Amino acid sequence: MITLADLHAARTRLRSITVHTPLIEFPLCAEDPRRLFLKPENQQPIGAFKLRGAYNKISQLSEEDRRRGVITYSSGNHAQGVAYAARALGVKAIIVMPATAPAIKREKTAALGAELVLVGPTGIERQLKAEELAAQHGYVIIPPYADEQIIAGQGTIGLEILEDLPDVEMVLAPVGGGGLISGVATAIKLTKPSVKVVGVEPALAADASASLKAGHVVQFPAPEVVRTIADGLRAQCVGDINFEHIRRYVDDIITVTEEEILRATQYLSRNPATVAEPSGAVATAGFIFHAAELPRAKVAVAIISGGNIDPEVLKQ
Repeated sequence: MITLADLHAARTRLRSITVHTPLIEFPLCAEDPRRLFLKPENQQPIGAFKLRGAYNKISQLSEEDRRRGVITYSSGNHAQGVAYAARALGVKAIIVMPATAPAIKREKTAALGAELVLVGPTGIERQLKAEELAAQHGYVIIPPYADEQIIAGQGTIGLEILEDLPDVEMVLAPVGGGGLISGVATAIKLTKPSVKVVGVEPALAADASASLKAGHVVQFPAPEVVRTIADGLRAQCVGDINFEHIRRYVDDIITVTEEEILRATQYLSRNPATVAEPSGAVATAGFIFHAAELPRAKVAVAIISGGNIDPEVLKQ
């Protein structure tokens, strides 16, 4: 389990590489007494929060490990985070991505100097290929979420929220593999335990919600989770280490429909500063459409985890 010291150390490492993203108030209808602030991680250099964990991990590698090069498996945003961090640190990066990943994510990753290896659509295909190449060439694997240093990097978002909005009563975060929610929840609960932390995931990929209810990690079939438009949240299960943090620090996990995700994406696109990919819009969707399922809170923050949206999806 990560500690508050781990989180603050990660924040120090990231100070020169990531953006302390501002909180932006989202306009709600006049009848809604609540206030919602957005944490726009779409404003990071790679357009997503994943740079935080990737840089925190790679920056702590030994010189010997850096010379070996790094490899990861990702549907897009973690790929860009690893590619960006590796370039900044002078490290070779190999990225195993699904051939079905949005073209914008593949192109941005390649533009950062990483070598791409394309495989099938499932997470296990990506992971197995990365492990195979790491064994052959000696690359260091940078996991997308199941790693304490990755979790600590993502958790710096929680520290920034508390610093910028001390009166916050609830924080909502998207859930895929669990790196973001486990880091943010740990930062929030170890600093201000009264704040509620709620995860939000697509109903078509609700493995984290099922895991929390069951008390153990539940894995969903790949053909099921790939149906969601939220391509960054298609993990078949949360990581074991992530689940331990989720079980200890997350108050609840709710689900949103595909229509709700698209509507929230549309709402967020009205402000250039908050344009989100579908995965990045799920927390906002949870706040807007599922008020009855949420803890009572007058002041909330929803994290926009990324803004690397396919132009055709945005057009839709």
